[in-house]
Amino acid sequence: MFGSRYKLFKLFGFEVRIDTSWLIIAFLLIFTLARGFFPYYYRGLPGITYWWMGVVGALGFFGSIIFHEFWHSFVARRYGMPMKGITLFIFGGVAEMEDEPPNAKTEFLMSIAGPLSSVFLGFAFFGVKMLIPATASLIPARGIVSYLSYINLILAAFNMLPAFPLDGGRVFRSAVWGFTDNIRKATKIASWIGSGFGITLMILGILGIFQGNFIGGIWFFAIGMFLKSAAQMSYQQVLLRNVLEGKKVGYFMNTNPITVPPSISIEQFVEDYFYKFHFKMFPVVEDGHLLGCVTISHVKDIPRNEWNQHVVKEVVQKCMPNNTVKSSTDSLKALSLMRNTGNNRLMVIDGGTLSGVVTYKDILQYFSARMDLEDYVKK
Repeated sequence: MFGSRYKLFKLFGFEVRIDTSWLIIAFLLIFTLARGFFPYYYRGLPGITYWWMGVVGALGFFGSIIFHEFWHSFVARRYGMPMKGITLFIFGGVAEMEDEPPNAKTEFLMSIAGPLSSVFLGFAFFGVKMLIPATASLIPARGIVSYLSYINLILAAFNMLPAFPLDGGRVFRSAVWGFTDNIRKATKIASWIGSGFGITLMILGILGIFQGNFIGGIWFFAIGMFLKSAAQMSYQQVLLRNVLEGKKVGYFMNTNPITVPPSISIEQFVEDYFYKFHFKMFPVVEDGHLLGCVTISHVKDIPRNEWNQHVVKEVVQKCMPNNTVKSSTDSLKALSLMRNTGNNRLMVIDGGTLSGVVTYKDILQYFSARMDLEDYVKK
């Protein structure tokens, strides 16, 4: 979902970050407010006034999204769910959960908290607007506050649409989950509806483009495509958790991994290991003892014409925590580590000894096999 992310600040223990895609919507929103929304509703103001109204309005909108996501996070933490933080991206914001809610009640309370907070902000901004005198000098302030009241109510209404993984879709899933006591079935139904809603938006977007509303059509299509993809991905994540629950890394690891002896030359390592197996990282082992890891980036520190003059032992480095796990590590945690670090291959180390290697492919192949035999596997 995300590309490069940058930390903005940390509040109440939650880290708030922005994805680079957020810059696109930030620019478009400021431009739309400054050149369209505010000039249409508040005529006769200087051009520069519309621009600063657009900037403040956009900041207020994204502040509202953060407030909305904070309430999801507050409730989640209240019920013992670990949260990675909050990220602003092109389609708004998301509170990143490390796991699914433990039960339907928690799902409902966590999901409904966001829209309720947006409704609260909507009426709060409306109350502030009513307190601002309707004088010419305060028209810009009234305009910004009025916009923030309006947009928060729209945000609440949109999020309550029963399209998973929107808040309304999660509320719907919690209801089905509570009725069936089966999160997998509830997610499957909710994701169907979410995918259908996404496809509908995509169709409306295409129709809008053909009718001349190019920008609006593109946004409808993009949001629909995002919802469809997010709904399907959410269902796949639930399936993955269901299949891998309780499985340890030791179950999947290769106990006879490719290892590199420390005495060979850098040139031999590149030719016989890197070019042959295409791994980004190799464990270096001597007499059964793990010395560390070697990667192609370590090799690049040596000039090419000197590769035959140096041995692997000279460039080996300690295996970092982000590329190692224990055999007792939960497989879901190992997958999360792979996704967060971009390492698709982890060294399995127990007591300083290399027990094996586990890869992203190994775990997903097991998942795929279980799905192929889903009807015959006892749930």
